Amino acid sequence: MLALFHTIIYQPLYNILIFLYNVVPGKDFGISIILLTILLRTILIPLYKKQIESQQKMQELQPKIKALQEKTKNDKEQQTKQLMELYKEHKTNPFSGCLPLIVQMVFLIAIYRVLISISSNGLKIDASQLYSFVADPGTINQFFIHLVDLTKPSIAIAVLAAAAQYFQTKMLMKNQVQPQKSTDDSKPDIAQMMSKQMIYLGPLMTLFIGIKFPAGLSLYWLAGTIFMLVQQIMIEKKKNG
Repeated sequence: MLALFHTIIYQPLYNILIFLYNVVPGKDFGISIILLTILLRTILIPLYKKQIESQQKMQELQPKIKALQEKTKNDKEQQTKQLMELYKEHKTNPFSGCLPLIVQMVFLIAIYRVLISISSNGLKIDASQLYSFVADPGTINQFFIHLVDLTKPSIAIAVLAAAAQYFQTKMLMKNQVQPQKSTDDSKPDIAQMMSKQMIYLGPLMTLFIGIKFPAGLSLYWLAGTIFMLVQQIMIEKKKNG
């Protein structure tokens, strides 16, 4: 499994990043990471578009899901059956949003390994990992716009990445249809509580990772989140226009 990951994920990303570093004016490693992020996100647009649309459909279905759960609360088997029928009727899948998250984590781990590999090698490129058509630049200039060392944690970039994720998550959930309040106020709305918590938990986790790991990882996350924000805005405009 590790060999497969190395061959089809790690090594191609390593080579694309070094290729971009070779062609970027000024040899800016940060710009190379941003360009790599844009390239990956562009390739994965259909996948992420499906994720956004699936999440929006699930949000719109929340009132019906809640009503169905309340109606069949004493018959779990019937509840599961009717939920499946509801998803089928509205052509949605509650698990369809998981695949993009898994893909995102795989690439995040690969980018992290690339950064650690370059950093632990004294900022020198491992020529054995390069394809024949990718030139070896020798020692990498690890600074982004001559200010941020991408091999060390950066609080500034971590904060920006966390803020971007906060706005991206909030935008995704802003059109969530609010379910009618239950007549029994003692019963909390678990789905609504989890949605509100995700607005803050995701950014806090991003901030924590950003202040602990190399800034290149936070820069990759920041660029990807901004790309997602733009994509969501375009989907909303198309939907409302």
